Amino acid sequence: MRVLAFSDLHRARHAAGQLVEMSRDADLVIGAGDFTNHRQDLSGALDLIADIKAPMVLVPGNNESEDELRATAPAAVTVLHGEAFEFGGLQIFGLGYAVPETPFGEWSCDLSEVTAAAMLEQCQRADILISHSPPKGVVDVSSAGQSFGSTAVLSAIERIGPRLVVCGHIHDSWGQSAMVGQSRVVNLGPSGTWFDLEPLS
Repeated sequence: MRVLAFSDLHRARHAAGQLVEMSRDADLVIGAGDFTNHRQDLSGALDLIADIKAPMVLVPGNNESEDELRATAPAAVTVLHGEAFEFGGLQIFGLGYAVPETPFGEWSCDLSEVTAAAMLEQCQRADILISHSPPKGVVDVSSAGQSFGSTAVLSAIERIGPRLVVCGHIHDSWGQSAMVGQSRVVNLGPSGTWFDLEPLS
């Protein structure tokens, strides 16, 4: 199965056009949050990728709320936030928002580590874990050298052992990948990253 995944589109028209073109070869498209900016005009942001015809799974970033994304995304799009979804024999679990809380103020959609951990407890098995926030100490370093990832996400990866973890949020780590045990963790960015995954027999 060919999976195309991206994060942090932030209404970037050129990147959106590239994603639409790439998606013609995708069996599944995953969006790991932050489609718009500061929770403004989410419908306009999603319009930029409306021509993606492949099945799509999205999680909210900290720039859009769960309710806003569910209300705005087309009916055919699956939105996950603390939930599982099965597609083509692959088990997928998604958690949105920024973890831990950001200093950005009231507009940002954030979760505490405690709340995120409780939501991730719902996941007992996953081939793919979608998390807007990266795990602590893994593809989560800013240009100033600070680690901004989530301890709850890291603990969930260590517990569940998903084959693939896709995330975003920390722009300075876009395109980086690392391993947590047997789990590959990739901070995506908006340019689109390909993965080939088949269900384990």
